[in-house]
Amino acid sequence: MYHHNVFGLTLASLLLLNPVAGKSPLGQTPQMGWNSWNTFKSNINASVVETTVQLFESLGLKDAGYDYIVLDEGWSDYSRTADGYLQPNLTSFPNGIKALIDDIHAKGLKVGLYGDSGILTCGFRPGSWGYEERDAQTLAGWGVDYWKYDNCGGFQAMTEPPQVRFGVMQKALELSGREILYSLCEWGYQFPWHWGGNIGHSYRMSGDITAKFTNETDCACKTAYCLNTGYAGCSVLSIIRKMREISQYQTPGHWMDMDMLEIGNGDMTLYQQQTHFAFWAALKSPLIIGADLSKLSNDSVAVLKNKDIIALNQDSLGQAAHYIEAASKEGSWQVWAGQVQGGYVVLLLNEKSYPQSLSISFADLGLGINGPVKATELWSHKALGKVDGYKGVLQPYQTLVFRLQV
Repeated sequence: MYHHNVFGLTLASLLLLNPVAGKSPLGQTPQMGWNSWNTFKSNINASVVETTVQLFESLGLKDAGYDYIVLDEGWSDYSRTADGYLQPNLTSFPNGIKALIDDIHAKGLKVGLYGDSGILTCGFRPGSWGYEERDAQTLAGWGVDYWKYDNCGGFQAMTEPPQVRFGVMQKALELSGREILYSLCEWGYQFPWHWGGNIGHSYRMSGDITAKFTNETDCACKTAYCLNTGYAGCSVLSIIRKMREISQYQTPGHWMDMDMLEIGNGDMTLYQQQTHFAFWAALKSPLIIGADLSKLSNDSVAVLKNKDIIALNQDSLGQAAHYIEAASKEGSWQVWAGQVQGGYVVLLLNEKSYPQSLSISFADLGLGINGPVKATELWSHKALGKVDGYKGVLQPYQTLVFRLQV
């Protein structure tokens, strides 16, 4: 194990040395896939993964664009090998990780693994602090495509700022000989929208999501800019609220990650699930499913496969929608809008638990629209013809999504 000080790197020199992740062809649109954590926590095994891979095909998720299978905490053993290498949990993955990855690659999908920038992971398995180059070589040798890198188990590693801890692993991945998408998971700590794009292809902008749409009590920070960001317990609406301040930082190659999708988890209504998906898509968050695919309802599958909403997320312009304060009413309804290839997208969200009437003129949204435009509502797939805006009733927590063609 090497000692970091031999590099003689200050934070400033580290950031100067590291190229912007967006220069890589990886991450030019937000990544799409599935992650084991929200449903299975550390209790994952080869059978769960194999079933998930089969369901990617049979449910049509692969055809919809989801292509990463990410094994979160629980894939690795509680100790390294005698030579200091990461090793799989052979009780849960008796054939090892490389064989599993080879099987998944053969089905046309990609594989991600989970690690940590500290001495231990969140589940007290080996972290990569001090082993970055060795671990990156291991990942490359196994054929890993995606590396989710967490911020738990720091101990003395926490004396280094995240820019350094996550930056050292970035260099190691670049030297590994394999292109690996690098997903930073440090919960919005120290405002990564100001530096994360120099290090990862994506980076988390808040504490972990919970399967609650609203009314959570554990999300320490209700806005983007506060020091105690916490690491867990944020509802869908809280994360959307944070993005009001920072959505403008979204750029291709280094995406702000609003955390995994809770669609199919908890007891969200269909409208709440649609709102969740619409905002993650339009705000250009990675779309990483967090549910047990074998238990998804037909409604949840339909939400996750809506090709028009997915197209917003994968749009080649890579511009996130932004909050239109002048057209919104705090705590009551929200209006967001942005540019997409060939036109615009407008989202109208009813934040209340009861229906609300809403009247919005597209000309008032600062988009440069001065007359009727051709509009389609993407959940109903209803073509509205040429219209000046919207006037109607939104159901509790419903979001209407309009694609405007110019």
